[in-house]
Formats: sequence, structure tokens, C-alpha cells
Amino acid sequence: MIYSKLVFLFAAALVLWDGTKVTHSDDEWRRALGSERYCVTRRKATERAFSGQYLYHSKDGTYCCAACHLALFHSSAKYDAQNGWPSFREPIVQNHVWIKEDHSLPFRRYEVLCRACDSHLGHVFRLSPQQLRYTINSIALEFEETPP
Repeated sequence: MIYSKLVFLFAAALVLWDGTKVTHSDDEWRRALGSERYCVTRRKATERAFSGQYLYHSKDGTYCCAACHLALFHSSAKYDAQNGWPSFREPIVQNHVWIKEDHSLPFRRYEVLCRACDSHLGHVFRLSPQQLRYTINSIALEFEETPP
């Protein structure tokens, strides 16, 4: 990504995370997020394939965590993986997400979580030794459009 674009993004979103964790009680998260968003981000549910608002979204800007507004992915990293969920090549800043092994199914997969608030975002898959696909639930994201 171009350095000047990153400088603009630092000013527009919470890209420079200071390491402070965002914590709330379970009831506070439920009230703040609403039932569907709460189920995905706090209870690790998955939205139905091909139903998310950002699947075919193509505007220029930043996808942020819906729970804490930390910048996660830039639109330039988004692509159509034809898998039913928004897919990204890489996070906007590597330490804004963390990866955790997910044992909820009989095969190995890796969960993607927001580093600031530990919200479940989706999963990451290795496509090749050099290429990852971050498959993210739309409902776990909010979009901040880059001004013209």
C-alpha cells in the first residue's frame, strides 16, 4: 500500500492503536451491539453466506471493527473470493488482528479476532505459502468511506 494513503488513513480511522484493550461486561456488549452483531462478534456465530452488506461492496475506504471501531482492512485489500463473505488479502495493520486456532469443527481452521476488543471477525485460510484469505463477516465490520 502507498505510504501517503496510509498517512491519510491514520488521520481518518483508529489506525494507530495504542494497545489499550476495549472491555465491557457481556450485558454491555449485548446492549451496544444488538442481538445479531452480538451473536457473531461475542459468541462466534457466522452470518449466512451471501447475506452480508459488504460482500459486493466496492467503495474506497476502511473496514473497521463494528464493536470498537479499530481499523482492520482497507478496501484495496478486498477481493471477490466467491465464497459468500467479504475477503481480504491482508489487514491494514498486522497487529490489529490476532489469529487463534479454532477447534469448533473436526478440521483445523483459524479464527480472526480484533486485537483491541477480541471480537470474532471470521476466519483466515492459507491459499499458498505466501497468500492468505481473511474471510470476514460483514456484520462484524463498519465501513468508513475515504472522502473524494
